Amino acid sequence: MNMDEIKGNWKQLKGKVQTEWGKLTNDDIAVIDGEQTQLVGRVQERYGYTREQAEKAVSDWHERNK
Repeated sequence: MNMDEIKGNWKQLKGKVQTEWGKLTNDDIAVIDGEQTQLVGRVQERYGYTREQAEKAVSDWHERNK
C-alpha cells in the first residue's frame, strides 16, 4: 500500500493507525488526514522518536498493511 492508497482510504485506515500508535489523539488523526509527512511527524512527537525512527516505524507499518 502506498501513500496515495492510504490517502484515498484514510477513513478506513484511521482505526489501524490508532491501534498501531495508541498515543495519537483524535486531533492528531484529523491533522494527519492520510498525509505521510504528518503521520511521521506526529509519531515522532508522541513517541519521542528521531525522524529516522519515525520514518522506519511508518514504513514498517505500510509494509504490514499492504
